[in-house]
Amino acid sequence: MEKKITYVTGNWAKIASAKQALEPLGYEIDNIKMETPEIQADDVSDVAKYSAEWAANELNRPVMKNDTGLFIKGLNNFPGAYMKYTDETLGVEGFLRLMEGIEDREAYFKEAIAYCEPGKDPIVFEGITKGKIALESSGEYGWGVIDHLFIPEGEEKTLGNFPDEERWAFWSPDAYKNLVNYLEEKDK
Repeated sequence: MEKKITYVTGNWAKIASAKQALEPLGYEIDNIKMETPEIQADDVSDVAKYSAEWAANELNRPVMKNDTGLFIKGLNNFPGAYMKYTDETLGVEGFLRLMEGIEDREAYFKEAIAYCEPGKDPIVFEGITKGKIALESSGEYGWGVIDHLFIPEGEEKTLGNFPDEERWAFWSPDAYKNLVNYLEEKDK
C-alpha cells in the first residue's frame, strides 16, 4: 500500500511539521498549494473537514488540510474560526482597539488537521496552543494578529519576536501525534 499524503498548503512550517511527524513512519509527504472551498462555520474542524474532503476527491488521493482559529476568553472566544477574516479586516491595530479595556487576555489557538481519502469521510485531529494577547504589537517576523499579538504560554514575547525556524516550534504537536496514532492503527 502506498503511504503518500498530500498536504494541501503552501505553508512551509506546516509541511515541515508534517514531515517531521510522519516521514519516520514511512509516509511520504508532498504538498500542493491550491484554493479549496472554505465554508463559513464556527468550528475550525468543520472548515478543515469540508476542504479536505473536497481536495481528496478533486485530487483523487489522500490529503491533509489544516484550519486554525484564535479563541480569546475576554471576547467570548471571538474571533474563533473567523480569525483570517478578522485579521484581514481589522489588522493588528484594529484588533488592539477591539481589545481595549479587556482585562482577561487569555487565548488559545485551536488547530484542526483533517485527513481524508477519496470517497471517504474526513477525520479531524486537533491541537491547542495556549497563551495570551499582548497589550501591544511587537516583533519583526511573521504577520498579523497571530504573530504580533499572541504570546505563547511560558513566554514573555509575541511569536513575532522569533524567526520562522523557531516560531513554528511553539505550536502544539498534538494534532500530528493523534494523526500518527490513527495512521499506525489503520495500517495494522
